[in-house]
Amino acid sequence: MPTFVYMTRCDGCGHCVDICPSDIMHIDPTYRRALNIEPNMCWECYSCVKACPQNAIDARGYADFAPLGHSVRVLREESKGTVSWKIKFRDGTEKDFVSPIRTTPWGSIKSPAEYESPTEESFRDQQLAHEPEFLKVDELPTLDPDDRGTD
Repeated sequence: MPTFVYMTRCDGCGHCVDICPSDIMHIDPTYRRALNIEPNMCWECYSCVKACPQNAIDARGYADFAPLGHSVRVLREESKGTVSWKIKFRDGTEKDFVSPIRTTPWGSIKSPAEYESPTEESFRDQQLAHEPEFLKVDELPTLDPDDRGTD
């Protein structure tokens, strides 16, 4: 569901531009409003939807779950810490979905500077930094570099 911007609601604050990981949200130089310059390249992460204080960004629904004639309305409610999705089908049926804006409390994620520097050995390891710890497992399976799959 690529995003699009309601130009009448957008105030050109640029929050969506700052947060877009694929760098496809831009401010139109003439109208000073945000726009998705390449909807086909949208990662559908909805960072822009969550960041927009004006609720000016919505999503286009795919025909496999919301056929032609539908509408998808996104509402960011910062006071509740949620993003709500309302899908209205052609027959009038409505479905509501609610997701948290964040899944972790503000300030609970450590900065990279708070972690120990990686060791020389860790650069040769197949695991990412702190992977078993955050996945809450003792050890992850690893590939044997000597096994070339010639069984």
